[in-house]
Amino acid sequence: MYKDELIQLHQFLVYVLKNMDEEYELKEECKDYLCLNISPHHIHRTKAEHKHAIFVLSNTISEVLASNNGGGSNISNGLSELIKRSKRELIKFQDDGNLNYQKVEL
Repeated sequence: MYKDELIQLHQFLVYVLKNMDEEYELKEECKDYLCLNISPHHIHRTKAEHKHAIFVLSNTISEVLASNNGGGSNISNGLSELIKRSKRELIKFQDDGNLNYQKVEL
């Protein structure tokens, strides 16, 4: 996927999360995404950073939907693995420690 497509997907997921927040009040669930300190408007950020944010947002959305529909989520389990992989990719391509997200232990 091209960077501009990732940014558009990132923006869409933010809209989904905002709509869900009106119904479910997701302050605690959004912590992981907010710690990344990246939004779709940060077009100067790398493709890998937007990709990681997309995985984190997708995981948050799937967990909220699963918990409010009375069950676990296999989707969330798969997304957790993608988050770990994308985190490794971010660390791999990190140059001079310039990434502005808080490091979280895997």
